[in-house]
Order: sequence, then C-alpha cells, then structure tokens
Amino acid sequence: MAKELSHQQSELLADLFGDPVVQMMMQADHVTVDDVARLVDAVGAQARPAASDAAAQQLSHYRPCVGVMLLNRNNRVFVGHRRKPKGSGWQMPQGGIGDDETPRAAALRELQEETGAKNVEVLAESSNWLCYDLPKGLAEKAWGGRWRGQRQKWFAMRLRAGDAELHVDGNEFDAWKWVRMAELAELIVPFKRAVYVRVIDEFRDVATV
Repeated sequence: MAKELSHQQSELLADLFGDPVVQMMMQADHVTVDDVARLVDAVGAQARPAASDAAAQQLSHYRPCVGVMLLNRNNRVFVGHRRKPKGSGWQMPQGGIGDDETPRAAALRELQEETGAKNVEVLAESSNWLCYDLPKGLAEKAWGGRWRGQRQKWFAMRLRAGDAELHVDGNEFDAWKWVRMAELAELIVPFKRAVYVRVIDEFRDVATV
C-alpha cells in the first residue's frame, strides 16, 4: 500500500471490503484494495490543508505576542503592576513580536525592556500559541481595532542575578513584586485568566526544578 493509513481509515476500509456486494463490484471493475486506499488517502490530503488554512485564518485575527514567566531562585514569579490603562492590575511581562524577530528574541527583549533583567536562563517554551480576546470596547480602541486579541508564545525563564538587576521605568509598570505561582490567576484581569491558568499548568514542573 502506497502510504500507511490512519486507524480510522483502516477501519472504514475493513468494513467496506467485507461487504460481498462491494467485492463483486471491485472484481467487475478490476479495482484493487490499493486503488481504494490511494483514493482514501488522496481525499484526506485534500481536506487537511483546508483545515490548516481555517486555523491560520482564525489566528490572523490575533496580534502575535510573547509572554515571560520570570522565576527567581525560590520559584517565585515576577509580576508588574501596569501603569495604564487604569484598573489593569498585575501581570507577567509581555509584548508584541517585531517583524524580523523570533518569539524567543522578542521575549528576551521585552523582558529586558520591562524589568531590566538580562542575566536569565530560558527554561521552557509553551507548546502552542495561547489566545485571548479583548473585551469588545477595548478591542475597538487597541491597535486601531486591527486585532480581536492576542496570541502568545510563553517562555519560562530563571533570573540568574539578584533583585538588584530588576527595575521598572514607569512606562509599562509602576511597581513589581515576587508572588507564588498559585497566586497568578487571581491577580490577572479576568479576560486573560484562562491563558494564565494554561501557562501555570504547562510550566508547573519547570518551576520546581
């Protein structure tokens, strides 16, 4: 057979070839099992790009972004208090990806810009992009209404230096602190909370090393 079939395809073919009427028709038309298998695989191949295109189209509505879970030696997590907009509360460092940047490079740049941290070790990268929608009123104002929200690649990093390396300049954060990972979800604004829960779950083991 030209290509190994999926489990579901194999089960469908087994049921089909077990039908005596189908067997008679195949013999009359000189159709082999391999002929049918190739047809099944070809149909599947045509369907896969369509699903992929739909997923890409969906992601295109979200601004490419990165986030950083910065850990200290005691596995506490850095959070900064956003200066604006009012009521934004606390969050981990995050920011947009430049046109010529990789997510990793963007994460290191954003971390340094927002916290001053340079001496860090990258521990892990999220396996998938994580998306959140902005509230309707905010989405219409942010980034000229171009995006419905953000899609983020998250990185877990360890601060190798002490707290003296950290500083906030007031542009993004006006205060910062170390918190336990379990506190993160309650500190973040509600529309980002689901993403934080997934980030915590993905990096939980990394933070205990």
